[in-house]
Amino acid sequence: MEVKSRHHLRSDEVDTITTALSENLGVELDADSYEKVEFDDSDWDVVLVDGDPLVLYLNGEPFLTVQGANQYPPEKHVVTVDAGAVSFVSDGADIMRPGITEADDDISEGDLVVINEESHGKFLAVGRAQTDGDDMVGDSGKVVKSLHHVGDDLFEFSV
Repeated sequence: MEVKSRHHLRSDEVDTITTALSENLGVELDADSYEKVEFDDSDWDVVLVDGDPLVLYLNGEPFLTVQGANQYPPEKHVVTVDAGAVSFVSDGADIMRPGITEADDDISEGDLVVINEESHGKFLAVGRAQTDGDDMVGDSGKVVKSLHHVGDDLFEFSV
C-alpha cells in the first residue's frame, strides 16, 4: 500500500473518533498524535495513533483495526470464536455460527464487531454483524461479514 498523503487530524475529528470508540467498544485511547493516511492503491481510510495504524473508517464510521483491538482490547461488540475457526478467520473468511462460542448481547444487525479467539484472547478480525448478538451462537449460517483480518494489506501496513 503506497501512502498518498498524511495529515494531522483536527481536535474535533479526534473527539469524534474517541467518542465513537468509547461508546461502541468501551475503549479509551490514550494518545498524543492522530494522523489520517490516504493511499494511492487502496480504499482504506486509516488513522495512525501515535504512529500505529489503530483506527480505520468503515463507511464513515471510526473503528479499531485488528492491531488497535489487540492494543486496546474492546469491552463491547466482541464475538468470540473457537480454535477451529481461527485459521478460517485469519484467512479472511466470514464468520459462521458453528465457530462462535460467545457474542455480546448488545450487538445489533449491521453493527461493526471485533472477532476474538477464545484460547489466547487475541483479536483476529473486524466485521459487520449480519444478525443480532443473541442470535449468533448456533448450528449453521454466516453471521459476520469479514472486513479486515490478520494478514491482509492493512494488517501488514507499517509506516
